[in-house]
Amino acid sequence: MKLLALLIGLLVERLATQLFHLRRLRWLDHAIDFGFRQGDRLANWPELPRVVMLAVFLVAPVLLIRFGLGDAWFDFPYLIFAIVILFFSFGPEDIGEEVDDYCKAIEDENEERIEVTAKALAETDVPDDALERTRVVEESVCIQANNRLFAIIFWFVLLGPVGAWAYRVTDLIRRRAVFNALRDEHSGDPSLVRASEMQHSWLAWIPARLTAIGYAMAGSFDGALTAWRKPDELPASSSHAKSERLLARVGAGALALHEIEGETLAERGIRGASAANGLVYRLLLIWAVVIAAMTLYGATV
Repeated sequence: MKLLALLIGLLVERLATQLFHLRRLRWLDHAIDFGFRQGDRLANWPELPRVVMLAVFLVAPVLLIRFGLGDAWFDFPYLIFAIVILFFSFGPEDIGEEVDDYCKAIEDENEERIEVTAKALAETDVPDDALERTRVVEESVCIQANNRLFAIIFWFVLLGPVGAWAYRVTDLIRRRAVFNALRDEHSGDPSLVRASEMQHSWLAWIPARLTAIGYAMAGSFDGALTAWRKPDELPASSSHAKSERLLARVGAGALALHEIEGETLAERGIRGASAANGLVYRLLLIWAVVIAAMTLYGATV
């Protein structure tokens, strides 16, 4: 039933694009901020246990509902519940649509729109240089595919709706901590950001490496393997950053894009973003086939 829910959830993810605005979960920002304020009362506690407690508090309702449903009505209520949780755990935005918007902005030569769409994919500021921005966008697609899609699938397969929601909650807490720190650079708490990123990195570590392996299978195996073996040029930092850089390196290696004589920067930008989106789509198909096979095997055993 779990794998069937996942297959239906992936189908809904492809079709229900008009409902994606519901997945932004803005109302949870207030709950997370409230949790941060309550955590400030435990000033003698380290930051990490405080963010873990906040995550447990936000995951608890899903856990209670899951156990409350049990096996009633041949698991049909569980199936609906799992699909709903998956819908809100994926995203919040669809990578394919964001890539299309980015490519359309390049075609229209709308510099302002190019920067906005590239920033949406990278979820941070992007370079002004067109070629460097192209590289950042390609890597960001590979990173965001894991964070928005593949890691959710992994934890859903492992722990069901609770696992998928737990991953999304830790990501929301991380994003909110970073946002608060950037919004108020003077009073922002960098230790809270580090703790939130560490918590999220625990759940992202295994899926990131499985996704990197998948990129090698869906793209250039030699290019991906070479990129994986290549030492990280940046100094050692958090586990979260290391996982993202691994996805960026291996994803770019799997693309194996070669320069084409006479190609303009605009054409290169469109080709690179489209190729990265194609790599993600091929890997999603591979995962869907594996999940379908597991579902059929479970139904016949």
